[in-house]
Amino acid sequence: MKRLFGIALACILLVVPALAANNSQTIQLAHAVQVGSTVLPAGDYKVSWTGSGDSVQVTLAKKGVATVTVPAKVVVQKNSNSGVTTSNHGGKEVLQVILLNNVNLIL
Repeated sequence: MKRLFGIALACILLVVPALAANNSQTIQLAHAVQVGSTVLPAGDYKVSWTGSGDSVQVTLAKKGVATVTVPAKVVVQKNSNSGVTTSNHGGKEVLQVILLNNVNLIL
């Protein structure tokens, strides 16, 4: 029984990080964009999200830049390239959608 418990625990410890990795990817912002009330400068950002469906929290993080967390909706979709969709509001580029490998995050 102890051996079975040990094997199960080892499997769980190996699977949890792999599952967590599925909810984070890296994107590149070619130019500054507004996310919520924050303007993020161009650069590479780690995008991670928690939750599913219409109620997820998306976090964009880059070393040396304030981390931004915003609500979003997840749409499962296979994309050949990652990227972003922006729109121009009052002269500012506003982040609308983050396109990742297997999901779109609609802000």
